Amino acid sequence: MDTMKLTKIVGGLCGALLVYLLISWAATSMYQMGGGGHAEGEGMTGYKIEVATAEATEEVAEGPSFNDLLASADVAKGKKVFSKCKACHKTDDGANSTGPYLFGIVDRPIGKVAGFSYSSGMSGIGGNWDVATLNKFITKPKDFISDTKMSFSGLKKETDRANLISYLMTIK
Repeated sequence: MDTMKLTKIVGGLCGALLVYLLISWAATSMYQMGGGGHAEGEGMTGYKIEVATAEATEEVAEGPSFNDLLASADVAKGKKVFSKCKACHKTDDGANSTGPYLFGIVDRPIGKVAGFSYSSGMSGIGGNWDVATLNKFITKPKDFISDTKMSFSGLKKETDRANLISYLMTIK
């Protein structure tokens, strides 16, 4: 390799480095924020923002109770919500599927459908499927009965639960 080729290569690398340093310096000076020699802000970047520490005195108003929602529930909307349950539950009397049938579920004993194999937690809980119990269970089944076979994650919206329970109350 001759001296002229080597000089061109080194010159190209130095030129590229110089361009990189100039772009870096320009970007730093254009976008640098904060500090600039102030006693408190020396070496800092960004802006100081004062935040009011006073707590809000207003309380968040709670919505209607579940019983109020149930009283004004829409059965047609509940039937739409039931579409999430259709894969595992049937509404025909005695027609078990992956889950037990839901015909007459409201006020029926918990875990006592003939011909369906419940988990020990579900069959041992006792009591009836009243509105309050159904609401708790449908919210998040695994929280209500930890060893339930039901893999459904639950219904978060209270209005959806009220509509669904209203629909289930009509299946008799």
